[in-house]
Amino acid sequence: MPNVAIIGSGLIGRAWAAIFARAGWQVALWDAVAAQRTVAVGLVAAQLDDMAANGLADDPAAAKGRLRMATSLADAVASADFVQECGPELLDAKRALFAELDAAAKPDVVLASSTSAIVPSQFTEGLAGRARCLVGHPVNPPHLVPVVEICGAPWTSDAAMARAREVYAAIGQVPITVNKEIDGFILNRLQAALLTEAFRLVQEGYVSPADLDHTVADGLGLRWSFMGPFETIELNAPEGIADYCRRYGPFFRRTLERQPTQAVWDDANVQKVADAFGPTPTAAMVAAKSQWRDRRLAKLAVHKRGQAKAKPTAGT
Repeated sequence: MPNVAIIGSGLIGRAWAAIFARAGWQVALWDAVAAQRTVAVGLVAAQLDDMAANGLADDPAAAKGRLRMATSLADAVASADFVQECGPELLDAKRALFAELDAAAKPDVVLASSTSAIVPSQFTEGLAGRARCLVGHPVNPPHLVPVVEICGAPWTSDAAMARAREVYAAIGQVPITVNKEIDGFILNRLQAALLTEAFRLVQEGYVSPADLDHTVADGLGLRWSFMGPFETIELNAPEGIADYCRRYGPFFRRTLERQPTQAVWDDANVQKVADAFGPTPTAAMVAAKSQWRDRRLAKLAVHKRGQAKAKPTAGT
């Protein structure tokens, strides 16, 4: 039975623990914060029960039996066949953690960071085992949104990248490879492009925040929940992507003549959108709406799992 070490037991670390345990891995958790060490295993167990209630975990009791809180970082990684780091999103903290992990883990074990935005060359360059270090960036919440962005540094080995992709696929996630380092990786850059235009359209009075959200949730997002943008436009012209671009390219070129600027992210302009969207939520309201989101995502995840994976391709 394979072993994984989860270093950091906050929200993302606990989700990773549930995913690996559900997939049959022995899971050793570790957190530098004593209060987290006290509650983490219980919180992961509760998460597994919730996943099971939504049809996303077949045997939560067995999965819970594969969880343990390690006595130290060294204990967590001693038998690990894969390491998923989920520490603070701070460069100095990443450097310190990876130096410790590189010294403690078996030399052939991949060390993956859950960082959202720090490229791996910034915290692995000086390590003896830097070739086995990479980013495995999940999306929150990882147990319900399965994509994982795998990004290596210039010195990360092909073997490490392949191993990470193999592991993430085997535990039920959907790995994508970022071929070279870029700030924000792929998902956050796509999100940034959409959000920047969304803020501009609201700030300049073209649409309300609520109606813009409807445009995505009840329009673009319905297709995007099972098709990417390239697949989408392939079906919007009789002869595929190139035909689509011939037909609609002039419109896209016109939109590029006046792009939003960095000013859309200025505090005063952001506040206009926030005020138009509605009252500032309390922490309790955010928590309640997050639970609603997770319930909806769970139902969508179950639906997508039940669909046939094979899709027709051109000419079939």
